[in-house]
Amino acid sequence: MKKLIILGLLLLSLDAATKTAIIKVVGMTCPLCTTAIKKSLKQTKGVIKAKVILNTKKATVVYDNKKTSKKSLLEAIKKVGYKGKFVSVQ
Repeated sequence: MKKLIILGLLLLSLDAATKTAIIKVVGMTCPLCTTAIKKSLKQTKGVIKAKVILNTKKATVVYDNKKTSKKSLLEAIKKVGYKGKFVSVQ
């Protein structure tokens, strides 16, 4: 029983560090753009999941805010030639 309680507390603490950011990306024009941005974001330390949609020009990124920062996410987008602006972070 103690092990279950400890495991539950660990999972709660991990969950608290996980954030979801929605970033508006300027300059995307084709599917290759989305692939480059997604790859760059996924290579960023602390990024758990990245999804980039061309139609909405938005990237949704799930990340551990103890391992990376919002600035690092924007730098990953900039590294492949695009500009990002945060729409929301939850």
